[in-house]
Amino acid sequence: MESLEIEGIKSTYFTPHVSLNAQTGECFIKGESYLEDTWDFYRPILTWIKEYATTDKPLNFTFNLTYYNTSSSKCFLDIVKLLKEYQDKGGNTVVNWYYPEDDEDIMEEAEDYKQFVGININIFPY
Repeated sequence: MESLEIEGIKSTYFTPHVSLNAQTGECFIKGESYLEDTWDFYRPILTWIKEYATTDKPLNFTFNLTYYNTSSSKCFLDIVKLLKEYQDKGGNTVVNWYYPEDDEDIMEEAEDYKQFVGININIFPY
């Protein structure tokens, strides 16, 4: 299994920086996410997580977003669901969520995911 790295791009639409490390299990999505083709962007990330979940390695996933649109939020929910499935199958999974301390909406979104999916999410302001 290979790692996946996507550099963030800022232009008309913003893509986040994504790093999914197959060797260490350290993964993050960072920056801003509002894309024209959200599902096309996140599909390889979801596929990577599904493949990683066939291993017995720990997975530490960090969300560190300053802004995202509704379609990105739906993809994040899909990611959190996959992480929960991996955890339910015995995978060691840690989810961290960083948000700007003055943005309650992003913090509340993490709380909603936590409650809806039933996974522990460590939520940190910065």
